[in-house]
Amino acid sequence: MTTISPDRIRQIEARRDELSALMATGNLDGDRFVSVSKEYAELEPVAQAAGEVRRLRAEAESLQYMTDDADAELRAMAEEELRDNKAALADADRRLALALLPRDAADQRSAMLEVRAGTGGDEAALFAGDLFRMYQRFAEEQGWRVELISASDSDAGGFKEVVASITGSGVFAKLKFESGVHRVQRVPVTESGGRIHTSAATVAVLPEAEEVDVQIDEAKDLRIDVYRSSGPGGQSVNTTDSAVRITHLPTGLVVIQQDEKSQHKNKAKALKVLRTRLYEAERERLAAERSGTRRAMVGSGDRSERIRTYNFPQGRVTDHRINLTLHRLPEILQGELGELVGALIAEDEAERLATLDA
Repeated sequence: MTTISPDRIRQIEARRDELSALMATGNLDGDRFVSVSKEYAELEPVAQAAGEVRRLRAEAESLQYMTDDADAELRAMAEEELRDNKAALADADRRLALALLPRDAADQRSAMLEVRAGTGGDEAALFAGDLFRMYQRFAEEQGWRVELISASDSDAGGFKEVVASITGSGVFAKLKFESGVHRVQRVPVTESGGRIHTSAATVAVLPEAEEVDVQIDEAKDLRIDVYRSSGPGGQSVNTTDSAVRITHLPTGLVVIQQDEKSQHKNKAKALKVLRTRLYEAERERLAAERSGTRRAMVGSGDRSERIRTYNFPQGRVTDHRINLTLHRLPEILQGELGELVGALIAEDEAERLATLDA
């Protein structure tokens, strides 16, 4: 386990106490209170974990002293309690190390979910629809709100592409490991011979940007074109110039939005998508500078690239990154992603702890 500096812990606890006293005065204005309470919320778990470690270490010292007692029964009791203490202390040490790990600044943000059909034609589009509904159900279980941004329906059902905003606390932290190629193995309803087909869909989860994250000068940075919608929505959509195409001139990034009947709503949604993609591009650039490499988020959508396989004949879901197989495919597609999400977060924490120990 990583050696944690006592001085660092003392500094964190002192700062926590300082912030607590500040909030208790009631003299902070709105913005200042938000800033102080946010910092307090980040430090409090560390201070609590450190306090538990100290308590268990003090308890261990007392128990160790008791193991030298002349009374055999007391010694046996102390030795048993000491074994329990060591296990609890190891767990508390790990919780403290995890609390001290650098946090992804985007973890607590809402997220933009993008699901696209990959190789596999109509079957891939149907699978993209299955994945989107899976995330919708999981979001509902978490108490998050899902807002459809845009969707391109497939003739056979499902989606060629669907983009949605998922709003809530900690959305990105729980969904960020879903980004990648998802592969499905099943017999399509159109397959008369009962042969198993393999198709793929790509998922991208991006932390939503706020205006303070991405500064855009609409007059200088954007070209905004309006035109009549060509997508579904009825005659009322197509008789007005409601569709919006925004081009971000510095980067060449283009966002098109035409799902709403209102030009104003389409522009607002397009700007939301644009800010999110620009924010993610900057995050990737900074990450590339730190690591010296740039990882493609979702690959090409080819069958051979995958993070997870959904095998219908065997009723199993396998996450290839952590070699985890669950024989609960129907439940997972109904949004029961907790076990998968928890395992991926735990693996990420273990890897980061190992990096600190190295």
